[in-house]
Amino acid sequence: MKPDVLTRWLGAARRERVLRVLLSDYVLNGASCAFGMFVVSAIVHLLFGAEAAANATVGVIAALAPDLVGPRRGKLVHLVVAPLIGVPLFLAVQLLRGHPVGLGLFLVPATFLAFLGMAWGKRGAPVAIGVMLVMLFSMSTPLAASPGQALVRTFYCGLGCALYVVYALVAHTVLNARYRTQLTADLLLAVAALLRAHARRVAAPPGSAGDDPTAGLGDLLRRQAALADQLQTTRDVVLEAPRTPRRQMLAGMLIVVLEMRDHLVASELDLDRVRQAADHAHALSEIAGIYRDMAADVDRLADALLLHQTPEPAADHQARLAALRLAAADEATTSHAPHDAAAVRAALLRGVAYRARHLNDAVRQLIALARGEATPDLAVVRASWRLFVSPTDWSLQPFLTLWHWRQPALRHAIRAALAVGTGYVIATLLPWGSHDYWVLLTIVVVLRGSLAQTLERRNQRVAGTVIGSLLATGFLALHPSMLATVLAVTVAQGVAHAFALRRYTITAVAASVLGLVQSHMLYAGTSPAFALLERIGDTLLGAGIAWAFAYVLPSWERGQIADLVRRVLRALDQHAAQSLGLARIDEIDTEPELTWRLARREAYDALSALVQATARALAEPRAVQPPLALLEQLQGHSYQLLGQLSAVKSMLLLRRNQLNLDAIAAPLAQAAADIDARLTAPTAASPPGASATGAKSDPALRAVPEDLPDPFEQDISPWVMRRLALAESLAASVRGNADLINAQLAAPAPPPT
Repeated sequence: MKPDVLTRWLGAARRERVLRVLLSDYVLNGASCAFGMFVVSAIVHLLFGAEAAANATVGVIAALAPDLVGPRRGKLVHLVVAPLIGVPLFLAVQLLRGHPVGLGLFLVPATFLAFLGMAWGKRGAPVAIGVMLVMLFSMSTPLAASPGQALVRTFYCGLGCALYVVYALVAHTVLNARYRTQLTADLLLAVAALLRAHARRVAAPPGSAGDDPTAGLGDLLRRQAALADQLQTTRDVVLEAPRTPRRQMLAGMLIVVLEMRDHLVASELDLDRVRQAADHAHALSEIAGIYRDMAADVDRLADALLLHQTPEPAADHQARLAALRLAAADEATTSHAPHDAAAVRAALLRGVAYRARHLNDAVRQLIALARGEATPDLAVVRASWRLFVSPTDWSLQPFLTLWHWRQPALRHAIRAALAVGTGYVIATLLPWGSHDYWVLLTIVVVLRGSLAQTLERRNQRVAGTVIGSLLATGFLALHPSMLATVLAVTVAQGVAHAFALRRYTITAVAASVLGLVQSHMLYAGTSPAFALLERIGDTLLGAGIAWAFAYVLPSWERGQIADLVRRVLRALDQHAAQSLGLARIDEIDTEPELTWRLARREAYDALSALVQATARALAEPRAVQPPLALLEQLQGHSYQLLGQLSAVKSMLLLRRNQLNLDAIAAPLAQAAADIDARLTAPTAASPPGASATGAKSDPALRAVPEDLPDPFEQDISPWVMRRLALAESLAASVRGNADLINAQLAAPAPPPT
């Protein structure tokens, strides 16, 4: 590629990425939050003056933290929790500002109670952060001259909360339709990236995975784990009340994406055997090219949704795939004998091409839905959409089981309280102790529930603070007007909020600007030049304290691995039972089909949780790490088992006319029973014939020949039998991996060095 062409290509790619970011749901959410802050600050400033506006902005920050993209149902309750807790704490800090010892003694239990909100999971984290921000910004105000002044400031803080909650409810209703489109587009971009990852897998050279067929799955597993979280976020919004044609179209696209995930998992099957034949390299390269072309089609579809355009018709790759299948068929017929390995690999190559056809059909269906040329099938969604979205109510149940010494949420709350108390004591002894809140702010945003997250936040926070402090110092050196100051705070808040979960370095830069300029509005700042050195020093100190306390009462991933492994085994067992029972389904909207969808979701979610925990464990001290190699094997075998079950599901639902259902009914039931026995019982207690190597126990499955019939022109029941046999083998391998993991976890771990 010529240099000028390369430059133009890179420029276009960069512009494409920037445009997708600017049109994303998280940037729109950040812009909405920033505009809301500006509106509330402007209203309070016009009515009550600059000081009132500054305190109202603190209240806005409390209500703003939980204002994330989500369903409309339960939005009000979600927004008011942080203000209801934070405003009284704001008042308490105001009253204690003149009593350093009393303030320190108050901050420790208040921090503990705030971080207990982490027991609510992902919903609780923004609430905890919002509550902490209220307290810490209250520390940045000048000392109140009287309790009356403290009450007035608290009133304005509460007013800011109330006004922003009203704004957020209106804004979320107005932007709901756009959020649905953006989340769907973002999901499609993730699917396109996954298609390209599969293309790389298909085109991998022979022997690249070594002797272990699960090798090389790490990248796919991490992408699948990220996709699982993204899918749930999209479900929560897109599947909520899909009553209008536009909503139904987006919900229909989501359902297609869910099916594509199954096809993508199944597309991994048999690749290791097919790649053993060097003469299949060209065919595999061609299939990989088709995957990349489909990824490009999905990318263009996502861009069309973001730009409110009608996408171009999808390319049909059926002819290319049919040619590959015919070539493989010719190769199979010219082999020396029915049992020849080349014939088997040729048949498997045809299967790889055929599964690519399913994805081709899915991509075409996605674009047909977007163009209005197809009607979404929403029978299951209309009947039971609430089953597929996250609960929005605030339950006390997580707190009833919280009070156990080994509970991660409890340990993190204690850890955070001790870190904040230590930071406060150290900060008050520093020459610039008047800015102790900045040290505590750094501790709060850096200290996470796991060491991996804390280390990542530490580095990003330090880098972001240096850059943000320079920007804020330069801005304040210009002696900006109140309007310019409010605008700076608004923009900084919007950027910080938008990228908090995506690119924390950007958030750290914006948050530094926000904190410095906000404190300037609250009359806590001194000269900008001195503030720069102060903030850098405070940030380094806070990051160091957070890093040190990450090792205090640590919740090592090792402690939860056993539970996650059990969850994976249960989920795979239920998914297998429901998948192998799909032969009994006569209509798409029957209860068994719905149960299967729920079981499928749990299987993917359970495996994703295990993958994410294993990734976090990589940053922990070696002495406390779980058995990572075994966990990778377990994840790979689980992923392959999902692939086999997905392939069986596809044959039962999509190719029923090529099946002898009477002949496979008993083997399906037997396979379900055998998989259940392997996954639910320890290896030593498995039924006769079951082992970690996966010996087949059912006579019908043991009799599966290698010279399988043509899978596209004859009865494919023998292929179902082969999948069942392989699924049994993989279930035994999963169980064997799990037992070895549990045995190593049961052994006492030495203390970390």
